[in-house]
Amino acid sequence: MSRRRPRRHGPPRGQSAAPPSAPSQPKPRRQQPAAAASAGPSLRERILKLLREPRYQPLDKVELTNKLGLSSDDRAQLRALLRALEQEGVVARIRKDRYVLPQEANLCTGILRVSRGGNARLDCGVEPHLFVSSENAGIAMNGDRVVARLVHEGRQQRPDPQGRRSAQVIRILERANETVVGTLQTSKRFLYVVPDDSRIPHNIYVLPERDGAPRTPAVGDKVVVRLEEWLSPEANPEGRIIEVLGPADAPGVDMLSIIRRNNLPTEFPEAVLGEAARVPETVDPRDAAGREDLRGELIITIDPDDARDFDDAIQVERLPGGWRLGVHIADVSHYVRTGGVLDREALARGNSVYLADRVIPMLPERLSNGVCSLKPLVDRLTFSVFIDFSAVGKIKHVRLARAIIRSKARLTYKQAFAILSGRPVDPVPALVPDKTEVIAPEVSRQLHTAWELASLLRKNRFQAGSLDLDFPEVKVWLDAEGRPVRLEKVENDMSHQLVEEFMLAANEVVAREIKDRLLPSIYRVHADPDPDRLKEFRELAISYGLQAGDLTNRVEVQRLLAKIRGLPEEYALKLAFLKSLKRAAYEVDPHGHYGLAKTNYTHFTSPIRRYADLVVHRVLGQLAAERAPGSRAQPVRPASKDLPAVAGHISATERVAADAEKESVKLKKLEYFQAQLRARSPEEFEAVIIDVKSFGLIVELPAVILTGVIHVSSLQDDFYLFDPVRLSFTGRRKRKTYRAGGRLRVIVDRVNAHKQQVDFVPVG
Repeated sequence: MSRRRPRRHGPPRGQSAAPPSAPSQPKPRRQQPAAAASAGPSLRERILKLLREPRYQPLDKVELTNKLGLSSDDRAQLRALLRALEQEGVVARIRKDRYVLPQEANLCTGILRVSRGGNARLDCGVEPHLFVSSENAGIAMNGDRVVARLVHEGRQQRPDPQGRRSAQVIRILERANETVVGTLQTSKRFLYVVPDDSRIPHNIYVLPERDGAPRTPAVGDKVVVRLEEWLSPEANPEGRIIEVLGPADAPGVDMLSIIRRNNLPTEFPEAVLGEAARVPETVDPRDAAGREDLRGELIITIDPDDARDFDDAIQVERLPGGWRLGVHIADVSHYVRTGGVLDREALARGNSVYLADRVIPMLPERLSNGVCSLKPLVDRLTFSVFIDFSAVGKIKHVRLARAIIRSKARLTYKQAFAILSGRPVDPVPALVPDKTEVIAPEVSRQLHTAWELASLLRKNRFQAGSLDLDFPEVKVWLDAEGRPVRLEKVENDMSHQLVEEFMLAANEVVAREIKDRLLPSIYRVHADPDPDRLKEFRELAISYGLQAGDLTNRVEVQRLLAKIRGLPEEYALKLAFLKSLKRAAYEVDPHGHYGLAKTNYTHFTSPIRRYADLVVHRVLGQLAAERAPGSRAQPVRPASKDLPAVAGHISATERVAADAEKESVKLKKLEYFQAQLRARSPEEFEAVIIDVKSFGLIVELPAVILTGVIHVSSLQDDFYLFDPVRLSFTGRRKRKTYRAGGRLRVIVDRVNAHKQQVDFVPVG
């Protein structure tokens, strides 16, 4: 089951959320902090009121019990509530286990995000995020929930290059991971594991095996180590091997390492598969009752070549003075009932994960590739959105409906692009083999009509302030053993843009519908960037010779992105700009989407692979039930206490999935280049110089979107001198010059898989 990956700035396909009212919401696989309010709001408020008193002196649990006049029977409740409040960051525990409000002791609680260089930032609800140097992180690791103390100016500390306030970790509340994946190595006296994650700077000493331990691994094997208690950064952490994945260079071990490192599930529990097995393989005719019958309409899907799950379909028709767009999304909520084991598993996973060699689906295959997938020429249930546009692309009318469709054609992006590149009447390849029902000219004409609308919507979107953050992607083609055999650059061409614009439009109108009716739901939010981060990016752009205005002005950002387009440094600069922005996330309030310049935005169009969309579908389902003639549906409740926790959880699972997907592609790229080192006739690549450093040239390979280094020692046709002012290398004898923007042919020189770095040498 393969699928396109979401683009950073918008939804290549929908995303999901949690039910508007979920009294039996499951606990995610990675447990969320317990809601302190569940222990009794009155006691919670009494504790906080006491801690807020001006003359409050820090008290421990026993002293708090006495101060609050609690009985011995209430002590367990108090202890549980204090633990929950500490996990939430509402209170902090200081020396001698006494409790205070964090701000009163210059403390904050949050998630530590470690960079590959060892330094970290602390996300604890303040802007900008706090800087934590590698020394001040202590024994905390990436993703840990920690308590940190603000470091005052003047204290001996390493300053933050970005000028952020510094903090020092003083306590770890929750470890993000109890296990570490790495490669087993040996010294003269002991075994140790080198972590795959370069953000873990310490090797892990391997403790002796216990009874029931896995087979004795060989040096060079990938292993999973369970960490023992680690008390001091002066000593290396210790752990015991609990799983041997296999030789590091064996096929599939690299992907298995990513799966274990990110705690991704590999199988569905029996109870989940059992519930899925009870879902019919085809649409029951009784389920069509009360739905709008669209089986006679010309509806098509457009997806990647190797896609197996199709969760969105489209149709476009001309109207007098405009167009009507129909976006039809698989009605997953009809089959995945709130609170069932399928629902709980989907919430725990949060989303599907698309690794280079496999898909880890959110839903079992029986649903994701079966009855929920909008396959051609079969009946399928959908949630449909109809949008009428004027001749200038303005929304005139919106209608939502539950429907039954029968897609007439399954197009790949390549087929759609071929059709759009020709004339509407040109013949096209067979769209559905052995199916004579598909009439290619009709599909071709509709596709051209659809592109007229999509291109207009795209133009309007950018005129309204949306940012052009499209990135090409690289598809890694693998052989039967999972080894990379080809790298293919996938451009964001007309076919991709057509689908993207229609999904954006559907997501926006659904968000507006939910917001206008004050329905509790989940929105896709992209907060405005921090001005200091934009200032840093502006300085970087200027260092490349680009003129840049005040980037807190959206128009200036658009102008700069337009100047970057087509430059050799385009990919590097766009990537740097993305890093200066905040990460999009799920929230219960519609705070808008900065990148898309939209006030209202949610994820509705991909319920097969994102839980966020599933939540939104359920909200709309309740709305549709209330509007149905003779309906006795109860009004949607105005709020759900579960939604904030669900939004936070699926934001976290999305981050894990994105990081795992990115790393899987990077590892397969590195494996491809390692194979080039062994090839008799290594492949030549065109490289573009994007930066010049004293040690050599930083180059980008546009065909495969990979950055590497050409060390100055590899420039052997002359003795090259570095010019720090012009940022160039010039040959002493031949006067040949290398500077940013230059192009040259290169071959692979060496690959460092651990550092994920590739070095190249010029051809000849």
